[in-house]
Amino acid sequence: MESRAGIAGLSDVVTKEDITMLTRQKKEKIIEKYRTHKHDTGSAEVQIAILTAEIKDLSKHLKDHAKDFSSRRGLLRKVSQRRRLLRYLHKDNEKSFTKLIKELKLKAPKLEETTVIAVEEELGLAEAEDPVVIEK
Repeated sequence: MESRAGIAGLSDVVTKEDITMLTRQKKEKIIEKYRTHKHDTGSAEVQIAILTAEIKDLSKHLKDHAKDFSSRRGLLRKVSQRRRLLRYLHKDNEKSFTKLIKELKLKAPKLEETTVIAVEEELGLAEAEDPVVIEK
């Protein structure tokens, strides 16, 4: 008996092996590198570093699978979350913000309102024509 994917003709569907998620070991290395104290796992610095690694993985996936709109939506959510955390870190600890930006090789984000188009252009995914404000 064939699997459901074979019956439906979906043998080319994206599988879990196609999407390289952040493994526990990679995540632990990131936490160890960017933590602010011994038991830190959730500081803004750590969260930003983890999101950056996830964004890189998803961007790589989307280059191969351009029509994977669910992953694109997830990527945009992660980019927005990272931007909010960067904005918070900039207000809270500018020295740490500057250090983190340099270490992760990120562009300093615009700290004003952001549009979906700006996020997609930053990632090289721009297709929309009308800007939609998603946060302020």
